[in-house]
Amino acid sequence: MNFNIETQEHDGYYEIKVGGELDVYTVPELEQVLTPIKQEGTHDVYVNLTNVSYMDSTGLGLFVGTLKALNQNDKELYIIGASERSSRLFEITGLSYLMDVNEGSEVE
Repeated sequence: MNFNIETQEHDGYYEIKVGGELDVYTVPELEQVLTPIKQEGTHDVYVNLTNVSYMDSTGLGLFVGTLKALNQNDKELYIIGASERSSRLFEITGLSYLMDVNEGSEVE
Protein backbone atom coordinates (compact mmCIF):
# COMPACT_ATOMS: atom_id res chain seq x y z
CA MET A 1 0.00 0.00 0.00
CA ASN A 2 1.60 3.24 -1.17
CA PHE A 3 0.52 6.26 0.89
CA ASN A 4 2.29 9.56 1.36
CA ILE A 5 1.73 12.90 3.06
CA GLU A 6 3.60 16.14 2.41
CA THR A 7 3.06 19.14 4.67
CA GLN A 8 4.02 22.72 3.88
CA GLU A 9 3.51 25.64 6.23
CA HIS A 10 2.75 28.96 4.61
CA ASP A 11 1.86 32.35 6.03
CA GLY A 12 -1.51 31.71 7.72
CA TYR A 13 -2.20 28.21 6.40
CA TYR A 14 -0.91 24.69 5.99
CA GLU A 15 -1.12 22.77 2.72
CA ILE A 16 -1.21 19.03 3.18
CA LYS A 17 -0.77 16.95 0.04
CA VAL A 18 -2.04 13.40 0.32
CA GLY A 19 -1.32 10.58 -2.13
CA GLY A 20 -2.59 7.01 -2.38
CA GLU A 21 -5.62 5.44 -0.75
CA LEU A 22 -7.22 7.31 2.15
CA ASP A 23 -9.02 4.62 4.10
CA VAL A 24 -9.32 2.95 7.50
CA TYR A 25 -5.68 1.81 7.28
CA THR A 26 -4.10 5.12 6.29
CA VAL A 27 -6.31 7.70 8.01
CA PRO A 28 -4.34 7.35 11.30
CA GLU A 29 -1.22 8.59 9.47
CA LEU A 30 -3.03 11.70 8.24
CA GLU A 31 -4.59 12.17 11.66
CA GLN A 32 -1.09 12.27 13.21
CA VAL A 33 -0.26 15.17 10.91
CA LEU A 34 -3.54 17.03 11.46
CA THR A 35 -3.79 16.67 15.25
CA PRO A 36 -1.04 19.16 16.22
CA ILE A 37 -2.29 21.62 13.60
CA LYS A 38 -5.84 21.39 14.97
CA GLN A 39 -4.61 21.78 18.54
CA GLU A 40 -2.50 24.79 17.63
CA GLY A 41 -5.54 26.42 16.02
CA THR A 42 -3.65 29.25 14.36
CA HIS A 43 -3.77 28.26 10.68
CA ASP A 44 -6.33 27.40 8.04
CA VAL A 45 -5.77 23.99 6.44
CA TYR A 46 -5.82 23.07 2.76
CA VAL A 47 -5.87 19.33 2.11
CA ASN A 48 -4.85 18.54 -1.46
CA LEU A 49 -6.41 15.28 -2.66
CA THR A 50 -5.10 15.45 -6.25
CA ASN A 51 -3.12 12.22 -5.83
CA VAL A 52 -5.69 10.32 -3.76
CA SER A 53 -6.90 7.32 -5.75
CA TYR A 54 -9.54 6.18 -3.25
CA MET A 55 -11.24 7.57 -0.16
CA ASP A 56 -13.74 5.91 2.17
CA SER A 57 -15.99 7.18 4.95
CA THR A 58 -13.11 7.07 7.44
CA GLY A 59 -11.44 9.87 5.50
CA LEU A 60 -14.66 11.86 5.49
CA GLY A 61 -14.95 11.39 9.25
CA LEU A 62 -11.42 12.69 9.77
CA PHE A 63 -12.26 15.81 7.77
CA VAL A 64 -15.43 16.42 9.82
CA GLY A 65 -13.47 16.22 13.08
CA THR A 66 -10.77 18.48 11.67
CA LEU A 67 -13.34 21.03 10.52
CA LYS A 68 -15.00 21.13 13.95
CA ALA A 69 -11.67 21.63 15.73
CA LEU A 70 -10.53 24.34 13.33
CA ASN A 71 -13.87 26.17 13.48
CA GLN A 72 -13.53 26.45 17.27
CA ASN A 73 -10.58 28.76 16.56
CA ASP A 74 -12.25 30.55 13.62
CA LYS A 75 -10.09 28.65 11.14
CA GLU A 76 -11.24 26.83 8.02
CA LEU A 77 -10.68 23.52 6.26
CA TYR A 78 -10.42 23.56 2.48
CA ILE A 79 -10.40 20.42 0.36
CA ILE A 80 -8.68 21.00 -2.97
CA GLY A 81 -7.81 18.74 -5.87
CA ALA A 82 -10.81 16.51 -5.20
CA SER A 83 -11.58 14.06 -7.98
CA GLU A 84 -15.07 13.94 -9.42
CA ARG A 85 -15.69 10.80 -7.37
CA SER A 86 -14.42 12.37 -4.14
CA SER A 87 -16.42 15.53 -4.77
CA ARG A 88 -19.50 13.39 -5.18
CA LEU A 89 -18.87 11.76 -1.78
CA PHE A 90 -18.74 15.20 -0.17
CA GLU A 91 -21.97 16.17 -1.95
CA ILE A 92 -23.90 12.99 -1.12
CA THR A 93 -23.03 13.28 2.57
CA GLY A 94 -23.83 17.00 2.67
CA LEU A 95 -20.27 17.84 3.70
CA SER A 96 -19.79 20.10 0.69
CA TYR A 97 -22.18 22.51 2.44
CA LEU A 98 -20.01 22.57 5.57
CA MET A 99 -16.56 22.87 4.03
CA ASP A 100 -15.09 24.25 0.85
CA VAL A 101 -14.53 21.38 -1.62
CA ASN A 102 -12.88 22.26 -4.91
CA GLU A 103 -11.72 20.09 -7.80
CA GLY A 104 -9.02 22.64 -8.62
CA SER A 105 -5.68 22.10 -6.92
CA GLU A 106 -4.65 25.71 -6.42
CA VAL A 107 -4.70 27.32 -2.98
CA GLU A 108 -6.78 30.47 -3.24
